[in-house]
Amino acid sequence: MPALSELQAGQRAEVLAVTGDPPLVQRLYEFGLLEGETVEFLGLAPLGDPIEIRLGHTRLTLRKAEASGISVKLV
Repeated sequence: MPALSELQAGQRAEVLAVTGDPPLVQRLYEFGLLEGETVEFLGLAPLGDPIEIRLGHTRLTLRKAEASGISVKLV
């Protein structure tokens, strides 16, 4: 299973699992980043970190270290 941080710009994926520090996981759940949701990888910052994703009508910016704890399946 690839991690969210491994996707390329324009790819869409379904979230399979969110792991990491419990406060971070809780915060991502509050943003709506739940198992079964579809996200779109929008791109990287010029220096390669952070990344930007689209979740529904919301854009989220995550550090690569945070995104590496999110397992996804390409759709």
